[in-house]
Amino acid sequence: MLSSTARRGAAVLLGAAVLTTLSACGAAPDAQAPAGATGATGGASAQGKARPATAASAADLGGMDALVAAAEKEGRLNVIALPPDWANYGEMLKAFQAKYPKIKINSENPDAASADEIAAVKSRKGQDRAPDVLDLGIAFARSGAAENLFAPYRVTAWDKIPASQKDADGRWYNDYGGYVSIGCDAARVGTCPQTFADLLKPEYKGKVALNGNPTKSGSAFGGVYAAALANKGSFGDIQPGIDFFGRLKKSGNFIPVESTPATVEKGETPISIDWDYLNAGYAEQFKGKGVDWKVAVPTDGVYAQFYSQAINKDAPNPAAARLWMEFLYSAEGQNIWLKGHARPVLLPVMTQDGTADKDAVGRLPQVQGTPTFPESAELDKAKATLAEKWDKALS
Repeated sequence: MLSSTARRGAAVLLGAAVLTTLSACGAAPDAQAPAGATGATGGASAQGKARPATAASAADLGGMDALVAAAEKEGRLNVIALPPDWANYGEMLKAFQAKYPKIKINSENPDAASADEIAAVKSRKGQDRAPDVLDLGIAFARSGAAENLFAPYRVTAWDKIPASQKDADGRWYNDYGGYVSIGCDAARVGTCPQTFADLLKPEYKGKVALNGNPTKSGSAFGGVYAAALANKGSFGDIQPGIDFFGRLKKSGNFIPVESTPATVEKGETPISIDWDYLNAGYAEQFKGKGVDWKVAVPTDGVYAQFYSQAINKDAPNPAAARLWMEFLYSAEGQNIWLKGHARPVLLPVMTQDGTADKDAVGRLPQVQGTPTFPESAELDKAKATLAEKWDKALS
């Protein structure tokens, strides 16, 4: 094990890398926007005359107090696909509700995938039960923005988010992330795998699972991408990752069961390829319950990625949606991610200004090396290849 100081240094790698990597999500570097910038909406003024649905910053509504008042007047926030045990979302929802008790949170379908979120935005357009805000895998954030589904909005912390981690027009911005990891129940598995190559060993027959379908799930998508990197693939070539899971399925090691906290606790998915913050959370959640969950970031397939936040362009509660974003990107919200073992996008800045929870940083899963990120075109190609090839490879 690394010392506390060494572990902290390793943990900050993901955050530090995004400050200098301009190709993370394909967004072009953008000029720093002034506090009252209106982004792509154009007509909103900073005099408090904008409507919540067209406000591109809190300043457009007259400041944070005015935004809070408008959100409390709406009295509701519709969220979707936010499992309480995912990156500490349970605490995030409770903290927001405690801070703004006049706003009732309606949390729907917490186990939904990114594709389900996009589908809900489209199918419920104009309905009061449409989602206000979205938490998406980066490939889905980009495609949703291309379809003009999101409202441009710059949070107060906009200037602190690296240019490579946000859409230049403010339609989406990365929030928290982590590394693809291998979680393993040492109580049920003799020797836990440390690499993707290990997963092919006969001893793991009927034991290996993903968190969902990679054509719909951002975490499963990341798992296949990491497998590609471990098998002579690249960000521009995810096919080796698909082929790897095809071999894993043919050998009987891969099981088509979505890994969840319930399947982990029951022993149905004793080996789970998932984000490190989720696997680290399982280790804490099931300690003392007969589950000895170990976490390893595979050295042969190091892949890191962030999840993105976006506001539904037709959000039924547009002020509450914008207030939610402000909360997520506040020091309070970012530290809640950190407590859930996720690496918040503002971690480099918060480390510098002393607002990061140092104890939480020290508990982040150990990682070696500096992450790299796919270009926009590479993400698009990988998503298209998966859509075309995944089902056939696993049939």
